[in-house]
Amino acid sequence: MSDSHGHEGRNGQESQHAGRRGHPHGHGHGHGHGEGWADFDWEALLPLLVGEAELFSGAYGEAAAWIGGQRPDAEVRRILDIGSGPGVVTCLLAQAFPQAEVVAVDGNRALLGHALARAERLGLADRVRTIEAELPADFGKLGEADLIWAGNSLHHLGDQRAALAGFAGLLRPGGTVALAEGGLPTRRLPRDIGMGQPGLEARIDVLVDERFARMRAELPDAKEETEDWAALLTSAGLTSPATRTFLVDFPAPLDPAVREQVVSAFTRHLETVGEGLSPEDRAVLGRLLDPADEAGLALRPDVFLLAARTVHTARRAN
Repeated sequence: MSDSHGHEGRNGQESQHAGRRGHPHGHGHGHGHGEGWADFDWEALLPLLVGEAELFSGAYGEAAAWIGGQRPDAEVRRILDIGSGPGVVTCLLAQAFPQAEVVAVDGNRALLGHALARAERLGLADRVRTIEAELPADFGKLGEADLIWAGNSLHHLGDQRAALAGFAGLLRPGGTVALAEGGLPTRRLPRDIGMGQPGLEARIDVLVDERFARMRAELPDAKEETEDWAALLTSAGLTSPATRTFLVDFPAPLDPAVREQVVSAFTRHLETVGEGLSPEDRAVLGRLLDPADEAGLALRPDVFLLAARTVHTARRAN
């Protein structure tokens, strides 16, 4: 439920994730992996980050309800949103847990400012706080929590096992860690779109995965891990692991706001992995992004958005 910074992740979501120096920005993004995040213009990406996080807010809301329902008798007084980005999910968590203080944690001060402004607009300013932090160095700044949400941010920390141990150490008795990691690649077009070779999105996925692997390898203290999230959570001393996947389904024909996000996602693909595509695929992408082309994303009637986001939870014993 974080909604940090924009980069197309392995599950296809434009996410907000931790930078190469360890400041996670999580929800809603396509990973622009490979660039130094310190040099990234997050302000320019803000509309994309907010738009995609809002697009996925239904799934995030279902996830929040599921987490709350795991222990309906538990009191949730303080929540950490790790890699909060501009605060879309931070505010959603504040709405889902009306007794809780929700703390947006991010390494980007400007994005934290947007999180506070959003909370003010939604009447949540009395319960939303921010902490500017570079993880893992700044774990000591965060304080205790009853719920720690890390939405597409953990994989931006080199040593994920150590980071989970750090999260576990911040939990109050009975508290929960919730990770949004994995799912399925987002699909926006039919396999055969009537131009070029069928399977364009699958070929883009291969390049995105390769870019993701390079990003992981370049992180400080990077360690390879089998992505068995339940096992990693229990290795941190947590119990009762659970997993659930939430569907995001916008069938064709799309309304203009969703269509705009689809165009933004393919624009990011062209910018981040376009050089790895064949000349034919790049030409097809060019047509898809041409607002005047009847076969383009702006006008074709068969554009949709279908995604699956997986959330993994585990608890500290009472």
